[in-house]
Amino acid sequence: MKIKSTLSSLAFTAVALAALAANNNVVEEVAWMVGDQPIYKSEIEEAYQQMLYEKTPVKGDPYCVIPEQLALEKLFIHQADIDTVEVEESRVSMAVEQRLNYLINNLGSKEKVEEYFRKPLPEFRQQMADNMRNQYRVQMVQSNISKDLKVTPSDVRKYFTTLPEDSIPFIPLQVEVEIITVNPKIPQQEIDDVKARLRDYADRVTSGESSFSTLAILYSEDPGSNVRGGEIGFMGKGHLEPEYAAVAFNLNDTKKVSKIVETQYGYHIIQLIEKRGDRINTRHILLRPKVSDAELVKSVNRLDSLRAEILNGKFTFEEATWVSQDKDTRNNHGQMVNPENNTIRFEMSQLPQEVAKTIDKMEVGDISEAFIMKDPKRNSDIVAIVKLTARIPAHKANLSDDYQTIKGMYEESARQKMVKDWVAKKIKDTYVKIEDNWVDCEFQHEGWLKIKK
Repeated sequence: MKIKSTLSSLAFTAVALAALAANNNVVEEVAWMVGDQPIYKSEIEEAYQQMLYEKTPVKGDPYCVIPEQLALEKLFIHQADIDTVEVEESRVSMAVEQRLNYLINNLGSKEKVEEYFRKPLPEFRQQMADNMRNQYRVQMVQSNISKDLKVTPSDVRKYFTTLPEDSIPFIPLQVEVEIITVNPKIPQQEIDDVKARLRDYADRVTSGESSFSTLAILYSEDPGSNVRGGEIGFMGKGHLEPEYAAVAFNLNDTKKVSKIVETQYGYHIIQLIEKRGDRINTRHILLRPKVSDAELVKSVNRLDSLRAEILNGKFTFEEATWVSQDKDTRNNHGQMVNPENNTIRFEMSQLPQEVAKTIDKMEVGDISEAFIMKDPKRNSDIVAIVKLTARIPAHKANLSDDYQTIKGMYEESARQKMVKDWVAKKIKDTYVKIEDNWVDCEFQHEGWLKIKK
């Protein structure tokens, strides 16, 4: 009996799937061999169960799609071993903890996660770490395959002229915006209060009253690390704020707590976990002083006065950006740059919410009144004025207005072809054996079916 014909629906329940595995005793049976690497039927069952949980859309029979995906991963991982491609463990552990916290929140408890995936949490965490590490290594191999891709304007034009009409993308409304921001002055008393709280936490750790990680979970205002007890993973100096790195790399005792460190994000205390050569793993507690309403009003009045001077012709908006306290836009004459595509154009949904709301009714060339917004870096209140410099109506893409978008499409298409060609050659040169249950599958890539039982 073919698995393909028996189990063709994604609606098949995980409970029924588990029963099938038990009844057929398939837990450690080999489904595929790729080189010297087996793909077990139990791997396919587990991947299918995860797919059900995540409601992942699949084109085709999942019992054909899943083993082919696993086989492709084996090819890429083999190449990663040849090229000695390694992934920073801090990146893996961060992704695993985020994923695990998501599952715990959605299923209700750690016990529910263990029950659903039928594994003790430490074993499940290790499995996720292995999977995540492999995913990152696969991505790095794919990136290496296409790293020598070179694109010319002629390539982009030729690509665009050959696109079918229904493949030309529709470009939503886009805008170009300049911004001036100021950070309201924080009262010294607020700073003193924050430092006092951090000193209290340090004393509690030093005395043994509390663990650093517990206090980080309870009080740290860094959402990226507080769920992990403040741990940020292994980092080099270049990946840390300079002030943070200067103190962290001078720590030698894992039981001690650092002095208070100020960075652009706020105030920290740091605890060393481990040093490995030029990388360090630390945990920290971050507190951010709060801005008072009175200081916000002062900053609003200051920028409204600046706007009045610009409108009266004393200087241009671009000349006035010297007062801006955001160095990235100040050094760019106020021009906001979209981090998603590294261009100056934004879809409305890509802008900070407050900026999008402000410019929605503005005309090109208008300068807004001062408004309060959240600093996306520090998650604190700042005050801004913006100038709408361009509004590009929604339209079908064309080369004159949307060259960068079309270039990106061409690059992605070219990369996919390079990877597909690499995969085709790899399949041809690799020993592959597939059990009878899969020989009737329709695969995305040709060449898998070389030896049949």
